[in-house]
Amino acid sequence: MDPGDAKLVAALRAGDEDAFRQLVEEWHSMMVRVAQIFVPSRAVAEDVVQETWLRVLGALDRFEGRSSLRTWVFRILVNTAKTRAQREGRVIPFSALNDPGRVPEPAVDADRFLGPDDERFPGHWSSPPRHLPEEELLAAETRERIAAAIEELPATQRAVISLRDVAGWSAEEVRNALDLSEVNQRVLLHRARAKVRRALEEYLSPEDP
Repeated sequence: MDPGDAKLVAALRAGDEDAFRQLVEEWHSMMVRVAQIFVPSRAVAEDVVQETWLRVLGALDRFEGRSSLRTWVFRILVNTAKTRAQREGRVIPFSALNDPGRVPEPAVDADRFLGPDDERFPGHWSSPPRHLPEEELLAAETRERIAAAIEELPATQRAVISLRDVAGWSAEEVRNALDLSEVNQRVLLHRARAKVRRALEEYLSPEDP
């Protein structure tokens, strides 16, 4: 077990409320985003997160450290959200994770990235985007536009790009937490990045009226 995880798990098992509160504050927003892949509203997602924390606390003694604590918690979250979704008859997000290439969605220049069956590299650009000035990308208002573009994505893509590009998770962590194949994680991530990139291009290089 990672030394940091071991220390944190020991604190949680000892009933350290400060450690638990800090963990909840750090992971809450991302957990809600992931839960929203499966359930129909943010309110239900919030309920799923609360139920997840109850399950986590009840199962801490069984945590063996074969994965990171974060991955373990998010796997419990996903399983809890799936159970809730099944009770509510919600099935489309499962398809979006298991085979994103077959799920219909509003097209945003799909020809700009390669499909999952392309023999080159699924999800890569087929027509590279224009260069965007670095100084503009660093501007606060541009960062706000990036955040807004991410919020507009379908839930599956929003969760994957948030975990990879916002929270800084590795591809392996995301695959393990969301139970994704390597190809599907790539497809979801590259679709999300393509849409965010297009939003930036439109923002930074608006077409003349």
